[in-house]
Amino acid sequence: MSFLSSLFKPKLGAPLVIVSGLPRSGTSMMMKMLEAGGLPIMTDSIRTADIDNPKGYYEYERVKDLEKEADKSYIKEGRGKVLKVISFLLKDLPDDNAYKIIFMRRDLNEVIASQNKMIKHRGETDESDDRMMIDAYMNHLAAVRILSRKRPNFEMVEIRYDTTVKDPKEAARQVNVFLGGTLNEKAMGEMVDADLYRNKKGATV
Repeated sequence: MSFLSSLFKPKLGAPLVIVSGLPRSGTSMMMKMLEAGGLPIMTDSIRTADIDNPKGYYEYERVKDLEKEADKSYIKEGRGKVLKVISFLLKDLPDDNAYKIIFMRRDLNEVIASQNKMIKHRGETDESDDRMMIDAYMNHLAAVRILSRKRPNFEMVEIRYDTTVKDPKEAARQVNVFLGGTLNEKAMGEMVDADLYRNKKGATV
């Protein structure tokens, strides 16, 4: 049985696989894993690889306007595919689709450190307080969990970035089980590059 047929819901069609999380939480890595595993990726390749994501971002630029766009019918084009959606925009996904959400979790100190480094690489400045940002992120992550339980068309699994890097085979297995068991786990695990695990900082939050 294929991925599409095993998860097909007549009223909502084949589900979209959504890769989500905070910025710098490992979403691009997961996109690459799913592509290697055999799933089609919904991306426009507008944002190209750089020093912060040397293997690419796998983004679909229009998604960034999800909160303010009235016409979201294009999301249906992602049925049966994988789409990357930042965690802050999950609430804006339209109700007429089913979603299998792979939510990437990462130590919040590492997330902040990675975001700060990206800002520096862009030549920008950020005067926000790191501790306040962590508190805000913790509240946001709690809200995402509540949202995933309230939306009947949402099904979500959380995958940790650090454990994926340490044990990519196990992470690939968990994701494959969540998505129906038809993916190439070996190919998925081979996409994880431990050398890109930078900005390690602090204890797990």
